[in-house]
Amino acid sequence: MLVGRLRIHLDTDIGSDPDDACALAMLAGWPGVELTGVTTTIDPGGRRAGYAALCLELAGLGGVPVAAGAEVSLTSLRLPGEIPPDERYWGGPVQEKPSGAGAAFDLIEASIDAGATLVAIGPFTNLALFEVARPGRLASVPVVLMGGWVAPPADGLPQWGPEADWNVQCDTRAAQIVTSAVTDLTLVTLAATARVHLREAHLPRLEAAGPLGRLLARQARAYREDRDRPELAAGFPGIPADLLNFHHDPLTCAVAAGWDRVRTERLPLRPADSDGAMRFEVDEDGRPARVVLDADGEAFEEAWLDAVTRLR
Repeated sequence: MLVGRLRIHLDTDIGSDPDDACALAMLAGWPGVELTGVTTTIDPGGRRAGYAALCLELAGLGGVPVAAGAEVSLTSLRLPGEIPPDERYWGGPVQEKPSGAGAAFDLIEASIDAGATLVAIGPFTNLALFEVARPGRLASVPVVLMGGWVAPPADGLPQWGPEADWNVQCDTRAAQIVTSAVTDLTLVTLAATARVHLREAHLPRLEAAGPLGRLLARQARAYREDRDRPELAAGFPGIPADLLNFHHDPLTCAVAAGWDRVRTERLPLRPADSDGAMRFEVDEDGRPARVVLDADGEAFEEAWLDAVTRLR
């Protein structure tokens, strides 16, 4: 883990896949990390901002500012995906937290001025709109993105192609804007996040970790049922039989926080089309990026649990 103080701004689509809440909880308990702000993307009416504010409150970080950002994808002008019912995932209604026009931009700007790393674990819509509104600012700050398909996962893991790269595919226009604007860019890819798992075996420690840990356990169980994780696990030897979810977003945040049990390559990349899906291919004339292609899954799962259970 990183020694010292690191500021992080989190941009998230919390409320769909529960790994966003897992990532936020991990950052709250990660030694040496200060959250400067949280912005929510693809957020209808501040619904996701309400989820983020609740998680921060349960983590004892109610003073961290939260702002709701873009409501729809720049590419489709629609809300991609869906948000599951509050009762099933949150135990009851969660108060929405809408924001005024430009509030998300102001919070991102304030985080940049504070020296924060920007970490996007949802579609990159907020960052793209910020770059359009305030050109050149993304070039002045490290940016870590969950997404950017470069290569498939290893044998024994789901062979996700570019079409499975959710954060990129639901707003490819935003992905192009952001990856073209950032000079200090890290992509945490599906090839790495397929290695890191939330498991049934982890639930007792979560259940004992206070109200936020219990909420994460509740959401993990609901998601396992909704996505039939046992069937997926049965088809791949590299996935544990008690799989609940993949830690896509927590791994991304850990990389931003300095966790180094990952394999990375510095690659020149350019966006390319793959049967209608956006991917990144190596090109000597492309923009350089740090690409995370593999991770020590067992070590990460323990690091994540340590951080989350520290909050109790």
